[in-house]
Amino acid sequence: MSERAIALIDGEHYAPVVRDALEALPYDIVGALLVGGTEKLRGDDQYGVPLVEGLDAAEADLVVDLSDEPVLGPRERMLWASRALALGLPYVGADFRFDPPPLEPVETPSLAVIGLGKRIGKTAVAGHVARVLARDRRVVVVAMGRGGPAEPELVETAPTLDDLIALSRSGRHAASDHLEAAALAGVPAIGCRRAGGGLAGAPFRSNVLEGVQLAAQLEPELLVFDGSGAAVPPVDVDARILVTNGAHDARAGLNAYRVLVSDLVVDTGGADRDAIRSISDVPIVAADLRLRPAEPLRGRRTAVFTTGPAPTDDLDAELVHVSRNLARREELREELERVDAEVYLVELKAAAVDVVAEAALARGAEVVLAANDVVSDELDERVLSLAKQAVRA
Repeated sequence: MSERAIALIDGEHYAPVVRDALEALPYDIVGALLVGGTEKLRGDDQYGVPLVEGLDAAEADLVVDLSDEPVLGPRERMLWASRALALGLPYVGADFRFDPPPLEPVETPSLAVIGLGKRIGKTAVAGHVARVLARDRRVVVVAMGRGGPAEPELVETAPTLDDLIALSRSGRHAASDHLEAAALAGVPAIGCRRAGGGLAGAPFRSNVLEGVQLAAQLEPELLVFDGSGAAVPPVDVDARILVTNGAHDARAGLNAYRVLVSDLVVDTGGADRDAIRSISDVPIVAADLRLRPAEPLRGRRTAVFTTGPAPTDDLDAELVHVSRNLARREELREELERVDAEVYLVELKAAAVDVVAEAALARGAEVVLAANDVVSDELDERVLSLAKQAVRA
């Protein structure tokens, strides 16, 4: 039996040309969606199939794009592809095909925190979500990253600096997101790895599903999945929270797919909300990131090392140096040669342990880890509502 398809067509093609193409396709065309163009429309055009108003107007197995420039350019096509993928439908054209990212079911109620890219506060939001939900239920974070362990790793207690140093000296990445979650969010965390990422966020390879099995042994009431950059955890969660900021375009590539599959958007600063709303009516909440030392600084001479623009104005310290180069090892090492401080305050990311902590210890300085607290008037209420939705599901 042939697959059922909805075809995207335009008025820049004569109707007989489109009708012949539809008849030649190896699909059962259940509807055609006119996406624009009027040059070759006569008013009595017949396509041999019913015209539909949307991709969800008929039962279909895939979407076939028979349109072209100037009606659908690359940007517009990516939006239609995102819409198709969000409905679970492959999107097929003359020389391309996009398939929905495969998502495996999860028995435990679950939320995922995903992003449009790196350095947007996604892991901070995931940690905040986990802390809020852990107030009255058993929560486990499952984090995937490009530096994650070969086998899923459970961290139930906050690792000390000595633990992180030992891990780094053994050749491991000692600033993986699950270590940050365990150290600074205070919840059990499972670390997983992923390699590669598709346009819609599917990892090329990951051990997240094995991580889910490990998490199940803890009998959690709720799982919080932490995505990696723009990669999406390959699990069918009950709700998703998308984190973005002004550095990322919601309409670029297949970013619209990430918007469409999300139940909440967290704007950590400068996001184009009009662009997001042109894609979906998903709720958007604002959030600020603020550095919080894990230990008191007590006015001491302090050097701060971060990956992003978190403000440092409220720190109880005499700031002698502020670096945003934590993810740039060469520049970071050059800066460290000039730093003279009693305390090195550092986010647990990138080169925090193998470069900054090692340099501090070599100079007899104290290392203090910094969390990124998420400050938002609306976020907690939205998160609790999504958790209830996940449990009901």
